Amino acid sequence: MPSSSDSPRGSSRGKRAAERPPSRLRLKRKSQGPAAAPPPEQDESTAPTSAAPVAPAPPATTRTPVTEPTPERAPEPTAAPSAPETAPRPTDEPEQPQQPQKPEQPEQVARIAPTEPDETEPDGPRRSLLAFWFGVLLLGAAALGWSALSGALSDIPAVGDTGTAPAWLDGVGAAAVVTALSWFLATRTAGRALVSAGLALVLAVASLLVGGRVLPTGAAVMTCVVGSVYAVMVTVPAVTGWKAMREAVIAVLVAAVTAFAAVGFEPTVAIERFEIVTLLLALGLVLAIVYRLGAGLHGLGRRGMIVVAIGLGVLFATLAYAELLRRYGAQSFVSSVLDFADWTSARIGAFPRPLVVLLGIPALVWGTHVRARRRQGWWFCAFGVAATVPLATGLVSPDTSYLEAGLRAAYSLVLGLLIGWLVIRADLALTGPKGRGGRRAEEAGPHRPEPRRFAEL
Repeated sequence: MPSSSDSPRGSSRGKRAAERPPSRLRLKRKSQGPAAAPPPEQDESTAPTSAAPVAPAPPATTRTPVTEPTPERAPEPTAAPSAPETAPRPTDEPEQPQQPQKPEQPEQVARIAPTEPDETEPDGPRRSLLAFWFGVLLLGAAALGWSALSGALSDIPAVGDTGTAPAWLDGVGAAAVVTALSWFLATRTAGRALVSAGLALVLAVASLLVGGRVLPTGAAVMTCVVGSVYAVMVTVPAVTGWKAMREAVIAVLVAAVTAFAAVGFEPTVAIERFEIVTLLLALGLVLAIVYRLGAGLHGLGRRGMIVVAIGLGVLFATLAYAELLRRYGAQSFVSSVLDFADWTSARIGAFPRPLVVLLGIPALVWGTHVRARRRQGWWFCAFGVAATVPLATGLVSPDTSYLEAGLRAAYSLVLGLLIGWLVIRADLALTGPKGRGGRRAEEAGPHRPEPRRFAEL
């Protein structure tokens, strides 16, 4: 009976060995085999010349067991069950285009890389939406400006009633401004913009249609709170002191527009109570927003806690001292303070607001400067409402003229900017790099990123 090795199809053991993928040891042997193969080929070539050496066949049989163990060692890798899975691979060895697939991965990465910035590009609302609400804000501000200008010029006999604005124009302008500011504030603080704008519009229209004392006063308070808080939120981090001053000026401009809108509702108020209530509501709202933006109280650190405590102390001490002085102060002392304010107003046209000069504007300037480096700068900016609220309520008093309110705001802004710049210089001298070159390098280096001015924080 012929053995399986003598059969034309060969032995099954040889088939299995052929079907298995070549191991690393076999590859090494193959690489060594061709070097040793030529000498036996030369022996075979000489073998047909002499027929006598055919007799040493038995030694060949003795060498056959040496060749048989080599296929037996091949099954040592336990990948026998995976032979059908890897069977096509040895046959497709020349097909190794799997290696070119590796460069495809960088191509995919290169294709994905440009798409990543595209996903982050929509930073903020659509431009069309921003243009619409800016248009509403500008139309409302223009209506308020026309109404205020016509009221100021009506006292001049030469002008008379020419160009007088309609009586309803200031109310409509105030409603448009407070609605737009509500939308901007909700968009900036990741709130529901349309809901906030709708509620503000409903309250404003109701106060205009119903009238009385409660609704117009409530609408004026809402306008001052929303505008004052948005004046702080609209600021962006400032790397240099000049840019920090620019952010304070932007906040003051928003507060000025808010002041005209608050007057447009024609509230009936007691000035002291109106200012205190508005300031406390604005401070509570801005602290609630900053608590999320500043990573809570644990993001303050020791220095931040000290600064916040000082700011709260100055704010409440100023309010308490003014109220106690007004109610229980000695008449001689109170009269001397009032006489000094009146004397200053007679000389330069107005007297600056102490709370704005000492706390509000410096907090905005220094806070925006710190925000470029640390997130705790938001807590310092929160005390900027001590500047935006008094400026937003500056026209509510019927005894205050537009000129006096404007001069008071300008004087308070200039003095506050000076103090804020001094605070920044002191902070850099104590905690910043030494020397002008070190400060320039620090300003040119990377800083804390933050969304754009009208994007969601």
